[in-house]
Amino acid sequence: MGRVCAACHRDLPQSSYTANQYSKGPGVSRCAACVHGYPYDTPAAKISDSGRYNVSSRATVPNSELYNPFAEGAFRWVAKGTYTKGSRAGQACVVKWFKTGAVFSEDYYTLDIKAIDKALDIVNRFNQFGIVSKPIKINVAEVWQFEDGCGEWSGQRHLVEPFIRNYQKFNSNSGWNDDSEGWAEVMQALSHFSYHITGGNYVLCDLQGGVYRREVILSDPVILSRTREFGVTDLGANGISSFFSQHECNDYCRPNWTQPAQPRQYFNPIPGTTMIRRTVPTRHSRSAQTGHYYDDDSDSD
Repeated sequence: MGRVCAACHRDLPQSSYTANQYSKGPGVSRCAACVHGYPYDTPAAKISDSGRYNVSSRATVPNSELYNPFAEGAFRWVAKGTYTKGSRAGQACVVKWFKTGAVFSEDYYTLDIKAIDKALDIVNRFNQFGIVSKPIKINVAEVWQFEDGCGEWSGQRHLVEPFIRNYQKFNSNSGWNDDSEGWAEVMQALSHFSYHITGGNYVLCDLQGGVYRREVILSDPVILSRTREFGVTDLGANGISSFFSQHECNDYCRPNWTQPAQPRQYFNPIPGTTMIRRTVPTRHSRSAQTGHYYDDDSDSD
């Protein structure tokens, strides 16, 4: 029997709570992740058909990647490694970790992982409708920890997920979208579908990944919600409006799918991920492909 955590609002099994917290009852109980800090081995609440999991417990990253990662964002590094223990042993993986002092790191480890569960539910529904011939799946990252001997990052938490080949960006969380045909249109339809199927409360976007022969794999999706419940990449109701201000229905969208009546553009539509936080950061680090907004109105959610 599940219970919604009073802090992170995830629907979790009883095993995710300590006996003391579970005894406090619904609406009060906080899961072990929120009480003790997000644990490295906490799994998603359930295994999803649309999830692509590590199914491994150990990986290695060459020093050449660790100290010269193949990708760099505004706040984190992205390196390529190899699984060494588990079902994926010998296969490539991706390791993502945050730069020292990155102001968004804690939000990523909590609310962004929570967003994956919502994204998996939406993609499951989309796959069930059979709108396209290939199933869509989402990489489900796990929070691991660097071992000793990894220099300044020893002991630091990081995300690990299977590597994606032929990586491409389909749309962003600010409304930008790839205007080509084919899978770019499918992803726009998936974002539109997410709004319709959730009663206008959520939009799955910032869709990026690789197209394989039998499936499409996505990574790092964003959920926009009306109550901004999914962290710094969740641009809230204004983000939903901005997204649809740039959306044009295509052959994969259905005429009966709902959308905002008069969407407005609140954010500059850029390919990179736009982040918004309620407090002004103490240090600045940004890339040309990342937009930052700061909201000091703590009374509005």
